[in-house]
Amino acid sequence: MEHRSNHVKLSVMATKIRTERRTDALSKARIVEAAIEILDSEGEDALTFRALAARLSTGSGAIYWHVADKNDLLAAATDHVIAGVTADAVRGLRPQEVIRTLALGVFDAIHAHPWVGGQLSRNPWQDAVLRMLERIGSQVQALGVPERAQFNATTALMSFILGLAGQYAAGARVFPRHTDRSVFRKAFLETVAAKWAQLDPTEHPFVRQLATVLPEHDDREQFVAGIDLILAGMESVQ
Repeated sequence: MEHRSNHVKLSVMATKIRTERRTDALSKARIVEAAIEILDSEGEDALTFRALAARLSTGSGAIYWHVADKNDLLAAATDHVIAGVTADAVRGLRPQEVIRTLALGVFDAIHAHPWVGGQLSRNPWQDAVLRMLERIGSQVQALGVPERAQFNATTALMSFILGLAGQYAAGARVFPRHTDRSVFRKAFLETVAAKWAQLDPTEHPFVRQLATVLPEHDDREQFVAGIDLILAGMESVQ
């Protein structure tokens, strides 16, 4: 009986050791990396704990040890992407350059990972947004913007960037996956421009004028121009 009891104890200890080793090997960072791989290749709908467990060759329980649910996982994946952007942005020399680098970094990150745009626009209180807010706010202070205007200046920049996030999230739902988005984008904008060109010239003269520019405009250049306009406004505040 004692021999059997010892055998059971050893078996339990061995199971515990294997579980601890697997938990250690299956870090939250590895889970987030795998989640990003699924999100990039198959989209947000494909990210399930079952799919993630299959990719990691583990059970769902081991994943739940590190993340509470899909929302928690999406937030962690988004923060991982944005953390890389903010790390690069702090290498700028002047505050304007840091802000521009950060903003363009977010633009490029959303372009590369459209699901990031959806997550940023969906939850404005998550760690990724707070990370951006802290970096941008510190540079607004460094620009010498008066304290009374810092809130409005910083949130104007954040609203512009998060507006892009929402726009990209909407675009990701419109354009087919695994295709050249630039081709579909151009066709879509040409269709919109054609409709604008048919509007009443008395009621919509400016929109008709925009119709000539819309199909060929560069999103990145347009985004940079918007950031520069906001920065110019900040520099004029005394």
